[in-house]
Amino acid sequence: MEINRMNWKDKDHWGSKEFILLILLEFVFVIGFIKCIVQPIYSDWFDNDLYAGTLMGLTIAITLILGVYFIAIRPKKLSWSEVGIRSFQMKDWKMIVLYSLAIMVGGVIIIVLTSFIGNTWENSKTEAVQQNVNLFTVLIAFLSAAVISPIYEEIFYRGFLYRWFRTRIGLYGAILLSSAVFTIVHIPTYNIMPVNFFSGIIFALAYERTNSILPSIIIHGLTNGLMVILTVMG
Repeated sequence: MEINRMNWKDKDHWGSKEFILLILLEFVFVIGFIKCIVQPIYSDWFDNDLYAGTLMGLTIAITLILGVYFIAIRPKKLSWSEVGIRSFQMKDWKMIVLYSLAIMVGGVIIIVLTSFIGNTWENSKTEAVQQNVNLFTVLIAFLSAAVISPIYEEIFYRGFLYRWFRTRIGLYGAILLSSAVFTIVHIPTYNIMPVNFFSGIIFALAYERTNSILPSIIIHGLTNGLMVILTVMG
C-alpha cells in the first residue's frame, strides 16, 4: 500500500486505450445517449424533474463506476485503491473543512462576479425542489447532490482522469485538464460552470495532498449538500 501511495503520481497501469474508452463512455454514451435519449424517457415516466434527474444521476453513476471497473481496474487485476479509494489521516480533516469553506466562499464570489453576464440556466431539479418543498423532496435532492454525484464524479474525474493526466503532464496540467473536462460535462448549467472549474481544482488538490479521493468525496458532498439546504431555505 505504501508503494502505491508513493508512486501513484509518477506512474499508472493504464495507457491510451483505457483513457480513450472512458472518455468515449462519458462523452458519447453518457452525454449522447443517457442525457439526450434516456433522460426524456425518465421525464415522461415521472413527470417530475427531481425524480427523473435523480434516477438519471444514479444511471450515470452506475455507468461510469462500472466503466472504470471493467475498463481500468478488472482487466489489470487492480484494486479500487488505484483510483484513490484508500484511507486518509485524521489530520486531513482540517484540510477538508478549509477546502469546503474555500469552495463555498469562492463559489459565492465567482457567482457574484459572473452575474453581470446575465447568462443563467436554472437546474431543473433545483426548480422542482423549490416548487414542492417537503421532507421527501429535500431528502431526494440531498441524496442526489451530496451522495450519488460526489461518489461517482470523484472516482471518474479525480480517481481515474486526474491520475491519468498527473502521471503524464504533471501537477498543474492535470489539475487544469481534469477540471476543464469536469466543467464541460456540466453544460448547459452555464452560470455555475466557473464554480465547477474552481471546485474541480480544489477536489484535485485534496486528492493530491491526501493520496485519497475520500476527502474529495467528503468536500464535494458537504458543499453540494449545503447548496441543497440553501436552495430550500431560499
